[in-house]
Amino acid sequence: MLLEGVFAAVTTPFYPDERVYYRKLEANIARYSRSLLAGMVVLGSTGEAVTLSDEETREVLRTAAEAAAPEKVLIAGVSRESVHLTVELAESAAKFQYDAILVRTPSYYTNQMPTEAVLTYFRSIADRSPLPVVLYNIPRFVPYQIPVEVVAELAQHPNIIGIKESSGKLDRVKNLLASTRSTPRHRVTVTPMFEAVTERMLQVKESPREESAFVPASDLTGGTALVALPVAPPKTRTKDVGFQVLTGSVGSMLESLEAGSSGAILAFGACAPQACQEVYLAWKDHDLELAREKQQRIAASAQRIVAELGITGVKFACDFNGYFGGRARLPLLPLDSGKKAEIESLLANIRN
Repeated sequence: MLLEGVFAAVTTPFYPDERVYYRKLEANIARYSRSLLAGMVVLGSTGEAVTLSDEETREVLRTAAEAAAPEKVLIAGVSRESVHLTVELAESAAKFQYDAILVRTPSYYTNQMPTEAVLTYFRSIADRSPLPVVLYNIPRFVPYQIPVEVVAELAQHPNIIGIKESSGKLDRVKNLLASTRSTPRHRVTVTPMFEAVTERMLQVKESPREESAFVPASDLTGGTALVALPVAPPKTRTKDVGFQVLTGSVGSMLESLEAGSSGAILAFGACAPQACQEVYLAWKDHDLELAREKQQRIAASAQRIVAELGITGVKFACDFNGYFGGRARLPLLPLDSGKKAEIESLLANIRN
């Protein structure tokens, strides 16, 4: 699966009584689908995945997939503390036609997780998962940082296709790129413009559509219905890709792209997808000065809202920019009025 471009790490909306607000999730995903984002990550850290039951997790994945445009790449966060439960959720994600799964390291038994256990965990999931695996390094939340040499070893597995690197350290991104450069390449399906082709794009079904030709009045009076014509399947080609490294940091996105990263998965993309995408598009156009200017415009705001104020900050920023954020589930506490005013000021010129 091609993982190229900017992905929004989307939030999970809740009612005031903390039930999942599925209709608001649908609305958010539909709006992201109208943007230029490459895709969305559902139930990552920003999606409060660890607070959801397995039943809620499956329903969130299903709802998001049904609301997403077929050309958007969907990555499902399915991490659980055991291989067995993670694979079960991976199978559900495949049923809902996701394109890849995002898997972090188990955290409860961290002091009993030697390197061999970490390798076994990820390899066992990759062996059994019907979807490609994206590793997730998030030392802010998991008290274990996957060593670069372990990532390099895991990258040899044919079903482990990339990593979301959320340490925020550019040197680590560069080391990951260098250590995985010689991993086996695999062939993926892409569009003629070398963009990702998703499973949902390939599920072409017959659907009725109007003909441009003249329909005789006799046919209309006879009750002739519109003929269901097959929609042409998308034209595709193939591309060989290696292990794909995606940054989780707005502040070093441009530098990561210049070093060889294929894209970024960003919590700030949940509230400001256009602003994040503008950095990537300027880089794609080889306008480094503009890309740097676009990144500097949002880096401080992203740092404050995402890294410092956290999930509740991102959710309020979503509300401010026209998405549904709402409250986080307890024990995460809502923002006070001063922090809300600060976010409004930070986003005054970053409206999406």
